[in-house]
Amino acid sequence: MGFTLGMGLNLLLLLAMVATNILSLYHLSSSLQSPTPAPTSQQVPSHLLHQLNTIRATINHLTRLHSSPPSSTTPATPTTPPSDLLLLSHLSPIPSSCHHYPHLLYTYMNYTPYSLCPPDTDNIAESLILRGCHPLPRRRCFSSTPHKFPSSLPSNPFALNLPSSTINWEKYSCKNFDCLNKLNTYLGFDNKIESTRFTGYKSELDLPISQLIQISKTHNAILRLAIDVGGGTGTFAAHMKGYNVTVITTSMNLGAPYNEMISLRGLIPLHIPLQQRFPIFDGVVDLVRCGRAVNRWIPVTVMEFLFYDVDRVLRGGGYFWLDRFFSKGSDLEKVYGPLIQKLGYKKVKWATANKTDSSGLKNGEVYLTALLQKPMPRSSK
Repeated sequence: MGFTLGMGLNLLLLLAMVATNILSLYHLSSSLQSPTPAPTSQQVPSHLLHQLNTIRATINHLTRLHSSPPSSTTPATPTTPPSDLLLLSHLSPIPSSCHHYPHLLYTYMNYTPYSLCPPDTDNIAESLILRGCHPLPRRRCFSSTPHKFPSSLPSNPFALNLPSSTINWEKYSCKNFDCLNKLNTYLGFDNKIESTRFTGYKSELDLPISQLIQISKTHNAILRLAIDVGGGTGTFAAHMKGYNVTVITTSMNLGAPYNEMISLRGLIPLHIPLQQRFPIFDGVVDLVRCGRAVNRWIPVTVMEFLFYDVDRVLRGGGYFWLDRFFSKGSDLEKVYGPLIQKLGYKKVKWATANKTDSSGLKNGEVYLTALLQKPMPRSSK
């Protein structure tokens, strides 16, 4: 048994190290093209950075398992299913992908019922979600809460004094918004910067919200409900709130409190990955926006399923907005353009421009901003 477990850990550790090296080589090759580092959010997609973090966290976790024998002070990863996991499996289905990562699943479900949930300092929950284990199994433990919570919160989602005490910072390296903004002012936590986004027109790639609203009025289209896919801290939703449009924002935390920030603004976060089916009924949404999280790093088949899930939730006459989608120029013409055209949507806006950071120059990448309208009506014969 011990030999089999050791061989399994060695194999998992090897696979994780190979994946990390591949991603790191890409980042290194991009960085060497420029003598001064550009902002991380422009050089490397945020989901790629998070994959590196989660894989490295897994390597650290597996290394501890492999090198350190169980002791009375350091609990080992369970080698048998925790009791609550067995109980839950008889009550509700658990996604099959969860069982592909027993070391993560068992650690996540290894807790004392009716007590505080263990602190997720190793991001076990998001590691499972990113590997397709979603929705996560339910647990019978109490989530931790911040020690202090104000009696009231600003109604303005762009207030400069949003209280950081509402966030449980325990699992994050930064402990306040100032720390995050010093790392990178474009992470989405600086409300002074975020308040200016989606408001101006600097290039053909821009689609100010005021112009979006005007387009919908011109086409006699209604904008009331929307989804922002990979929407960071919910800035798009915050701006749309001023136009009486309700936007649900999907976001992963990526080592920072993105979902907490969305809720702190009085908005609705959905903690789901890009490969997850939208938990929204068919044909009820007026607009779906996909930001930079949706780009050429997503496998083409996965992206195709995503686009058709967008079509599923959009009502007839609804809008699909690809905001600064980037890919190689040749791939946009031969792969992604035809993929988008398969939807049969009307092109309201279609603008491209060269991606001028080091990665864009090296790989011949371009940006695409497209506003597409779903045909109406559409029904099976």
